[in-house]
Amino acid sequence: MLPEPYRLHHRADFSRTVRRGQRIGRRDLVVHALVHGYDGIMGASGRQDDPATAGSLVRIGGPRFGLIVSKAVGSAVVRHRVARRLRHMCAKVTADLPAEADIVIRALPGAAEADSDELLHQLRGALRKLGIAHESNGAAPGGRS
Repeated sequence: MLPEPYRLHHRADFSRTVRRGQRIGRRDLVVHALVHGYDGIMGASGRQDDPATAGSLVRIGGPRFGLIVSKAVGSAVVRHRVARRLRHMCAKVTADLPAEADIVIRALPGAAEADSDELLHQLRGALRKLGIAHESNGAAPGGRS
């Protein structure tokens, strides 16, 4: 389970991450990432914004994750199952990410049928491609990371 300090809750945090952050699409996921600097927010352009306009920058814990699982993914039961699986995967990758990162994961319809190992592989690959994840010390079973 993903502890409370590692979750995005406010709409403004989701919007800021999706609008200002970097994005990469995979077959079953779209990953948005925004890394906060000490003086403000580091956007995709690499420049820091004014912290007074960026909102609260008080950080507790490590990287924060938000999930978007729309009705296109399936029924409520399927959506909740996908969200639980994604939260479990987020807990596995927290050690690989900087504490200043906000990550929003949008599940695509294929996520409902995808294997958990495949989703984890897509998530780790997307985070590495975005340049915010460093290599994990504990590789996934079967040589996949």
